[in-house]
Amino acid sequence: VLMEALWKAGAKVQAYDPEAMQECQAVYGLREDLLLCGTKEAALRGADALMIATEWKNFKAPSFDAIKDALSTPIIFDGRNLYDPKVIARYGIEYHSIGRMAA
Repeated sequence: VLMEALWKAGAKVQAYDPEAMQECQAVYGLREDLLLCGTKEAALRGADALMIATEWKNFKAPSFDAIKDALSTPIIFDGRNLYDPKVIARYGIEYHSIGRMAA
């Protein structure tokens, strides 16, 4: 649903999920607006933003410096509330924690 909404808005999606890549390929097939990446780092390269939609262990303690360097715009939309907004603010990354009460 998320990717479909992004496509309707004209976005290209670079995606990585350690468990769902084959299923994603089966559901969506080959599309010019979808790049399935082999690593989380590859999915970040040149992307306009990072959207967290799963809470896999390997997403829980990232290098925020690497995220900031890889993104064309340092912005994270966190649908799983994995990160502490105060920590991310120290890296100069715009952070949107979906569904979390504002401090």
